[in-house]
Amino acid sequence: MDEHTLDYKENDVLQEFEMLTMNAKAAQEHILKKILEKNKGTEYLSKFMNGSTDISAYSSQVPVVAYDCVHPYIMRIASGEQSSILCGERIVELLRSSGTSRGEPRLMPSISEDLDRRTFLYSLLMPIMKKYMRGLGKGKAMYLLFVKAEALTTSGIPVRSVLTSYYKSPHFLHRKHDLYNSYTSPDEVILCPDSRQSMYCQLLCGLVERQHVLRLGAVFASAFLRSISFLEQHWCDLVNDIRIGQLNSSITNSVCRSATQGFIAMPNPELADELEVICSSGSWKGILGRLWPNAKYIEAVLTGTMAQYIPMLEFYTGGGIPLVCTMYASSESYFGVNLRPLCSPTDVSYTILPNMAYFEFIPLMNGLKLTDHEEMVENEKLVSLVDVKVGYYYELVVTTFSGLYRYRVGDVLQVTGFYNHAPQFKFICRRNVILSVDSDKTNEEDLHNSITHAKKILENRNYLLLEYTSCTDTSTVPGHYVLFWEIKSTNEDTTTCALLDPQLFEGCCIAVEESLDYVYRRCRAHDKSVGPLEIRLVQAGAFDALMDLLVSQGSSINQYKTPRCIESGLALKLLNSKVIACFFSPGILHGLCKRYCDCSSLQAHLLRCHSSTSFVWLCHYEVL
Repeated sequence: MDEHTLDYKENDVLQEFEMLTMNAKAAQEHILKKILEKNKGTEYLSKFMNGSTDISAYSSQVPVVAYDCVHPYIMRIASGEQSSILCGERIVELLRSSGTSRGEPRLMPSISEDLDRRTFLYSLLMPIMKKYMRGLGKGKAMYLLFVKAEALTTSGIPVRSVLTSYYKSPHFLHRKHDLYNSYTSPDEVILCPDSRQSMYCQLLCGLVERQHVLRLGAVFASAFLRSISFLEQHWCDLVNDIRIGQLNSSITNSVCRSATQGFIAMPNPELADELEVICSSGSWKGILGRLWPNAKYIEAVLTGTMAQYIPMLEFYTGGGIPLVCTMYASSESYFGVNLRPLCSPTDVSYTILPNMAYFEFIPLMNGLKLTDHEEMVENEKLVSLVDVKVGYYYELVVTTFSGLYRYRVGDVLQVTGFYNHAPQFKFICRRNVILSVDSDKTNEEDLHNSITHAKKILENRNYLLLEYTSCTDTSTVPGHYVLFWEIKSTNEDTTTCALLDPQLFEGCCIAVEESLDYVYRRCRAHDKSVGPLEIRLVQAGAFDALMDLLVSQGSSINQYKTPRCIESGLALKLLNSKVIACFFSPGILHGLCKRYCDCSSLQAHLLRCHSSTSFVWLCHYEVL
C-alpha cells in the first residue's frame, strides 16, 4: 500500500471522527438503541426491561452495578450456559483485566465485533500523529509488545488479555502493508508466550534495526522501563549475539528463535562495536537517543499512576525525545484518543469516541471525596456524555454490546473541555485503591500526590524513585502506612552507605504525611489512631520480582501496572524479603516507641522484614 492510498484512507477515518464528535448526542442514542435491540431478550435485561428497548426505561429501571453483580453471569457462561443470559450475540472470549489494582483478576465478556471497534480507535492514532510529525512512514517502530498465555473455560471459551486478543487477531496480523505499523520485531517474536524470551528477542531486533527506528514504546510506561532495565542487565549478551551472528542459547522457543535468527544470520562486528561503546560508557542517562538516534518519540500510557515513571523516562532519554500518550482504553471498552499527542504528559486529555460504547457518568461531589464503592447510585444522578461540565469530576459508567450494563469502570475523570460536542477528560485515578487504618481513607491519587512531594527531596539529592507500592501494617499499635520504595542514584559515585542516610528518608516520610489529607493528619497528630508512616527501602530489582510473581499468577505483562496497595500475602512476603532499611516519620515516633514498643517487638518486626540493616535504624529510634 503506497502513501497516497494511506492518506486517502486516513482522511476517511478522520472525517468519520469529525462526524461522530459533531453528532455525539445522536451517536450515543444510536449506540444505546442498538445495544438494547440486540440484547433485549437476555436474562439480565429482561429482569428490568421486560423486552422493552425504550431508552428512558433503561435509564430509570436498570441499576448501576459493580463487577460483583456481573460476575455470576460471566461464570455461568464460562461453565457452559448460553451467552444469551447476558448478551444477544455469542461471547467469543473472556478478557482478563490486569487485575493488579486490588490483586483480583476480572473477566470481561467480548463479542467478535468488539475487535472492529478497537481497530477503529487504533486507526485514528497515526493520522492524528502525522499532523505533528512528518516522515513517520519511512522507518520502523520498536514497540515492545507482549502476549500472555491464554486458558480455556470448561465450556471452551478462551480467557486472555485484551491486548493478547488484539495481537492474535487478523486486524493486527494482516497489517503487513501498512507503512505506519512496520515493527522491528517479527510477529512470531511478539506472539512468543515466554515474556523473557520475547523481550530479549524484541530488544535484539530493535538494536539490529537501530538506524531505522523512528518510534519507541510499549503499552504502559512500566513495561517500557522494565524492558530498558532488562537491556541494562543483558546488553553484553545481546551485543555478543550480533557480533558472532548467533542467537543466545537461552532462547529455546523454536518459533521465536527461528524468526529472530534471521535478523542476525551474519556476524556484524561493526554494529556490535558501536553498541558496546554506547552501553559501556558509564551513566545510562540519555542512552535511548544514543542507541536509537533517529527516534522521534516514545509512546506509552503516562497518565494516572503511570505519571510516576516520567522522571525515569526523562533520565533515559536525556530529555531529548518527546513522551507521547495516544489513547485511553481498558478491558471493558476502548474509550478515546489524545488529539494533542505532543503535549506534556501532565496535560493529556482524551476525547471520548461516541461509537465505542454508551457512556454515563456519576458526578463526584466535593472534588474527589469519593463514596464507598459498594454504595448504590441513584439512577437519576447519572449524567450523559454530552451533559458533563468542564472542571467537574466523574466516575465512568459504560454499557457495551457484549453484556455490561451501566457498569462502574472505577476510573475517576475530570472534564477539561470539548472537541466539537464530545467531551475531553483527564484521567485522575483508579477509584478502588484505598489505604485505611482508622477513619482515614487515602485513595490512589492522594497517595500519588503525596509521594510526588517526597520525590522532590530525593531528586534534590540526585536520586530517582523507580517504583513504589504501599500497605497498611496493623501488627503495630496503632497501625500505620508502609511505603515500599526502590530508588536509583543518578550519581555514579554514590556509595551504598549514602543511600542509607536516615535524615533523607525521615524528611521524605514527613513530606508524604504533610501532603496527605486532613483526616489522616488528624488521626496521626490528634487522635493518635494512626502510627508514624514507614518507608521500607528495597533492593534493586525488587519490583521486577514483584512483577514476575504477579504475572505468574495470571496478570498480563502487557497490561501490568504495579499495584499501589498490596494485600496479597505472597506479594508482601516477597517485598519484605527485599527490604534493606526501614525509616519512620520522626514526628511522634519516639513517644509511641516508649508507650507501645520494646526492643523485642522491634526485633520481631525486623524478622518480618529480613533486614539486618533495618535493625540499626529501628534500634536507633528505640534508644532515642
